[in-house]
Amino acid sequence: MQNEYKHITDKMDKTITVLKEELVGIRAGRANPRLLDKVTVEYYGVPTPINQLANINVPEARQIVIQPWDPKILQDIEKAINAANLGLNPNNDGKVIRLIFPPLTEERRVELTKQVKKIGENAKVAIRQVRRVALENYKKMKKNGEITEDDLKATEEDIQKITDDYIEDIDKIIEAKIDEIMEV
Repeated sequence: MQNEYKHITDKMDKTITVLKEELVGIRAGRANPRLLDKVTVEYYGVPTPINQLANINVPEARQIVIQPWDPKILQDIEKAINAANLGLNPNNDGKVIRLIFPPLTEERRVELTKQVKKIGENAKVAIRQVRRVALENYKKMKKNGEITEDDLKATEEDIQKITDDYIEDIDKIIEAKIDEIMEV
């Protein structure tokens, strides 16, 4: 069954991937080096990801240490982090940059939870959109006599099952992220 619907599951897999990428950018009070994945530094005129310019370590649960291979770019990295609006203040000691993650306030946790739920809902809408387009295509095939009424009915049930599975996956991913945010 899955091969027959590979074009549908591929699109839904992409939605899940995008969801996970978006959620990585949400700071949950714990140091996660992936938070810096989208931060780029102008290096010899080329926007370059920080992880290609420095070692990034997490020595403690609430701290990231960035040690550039070229110490001359410390200030550029600091500026890039500030410009990325991560809600963190980089501490530059001349050798490394430390990012200290303050504990989240209850108000901020609630705000982040709402943001996570909204991102999850957008992913569910995208999954349902894939389902809708697929069903329209199969209905056209039925209208053109390419498949029978019974085939259409079976296909609709299969696609609904696939959709339900992906929605369930999204719910689990969102729940895990909310649990991570609410941990004290």
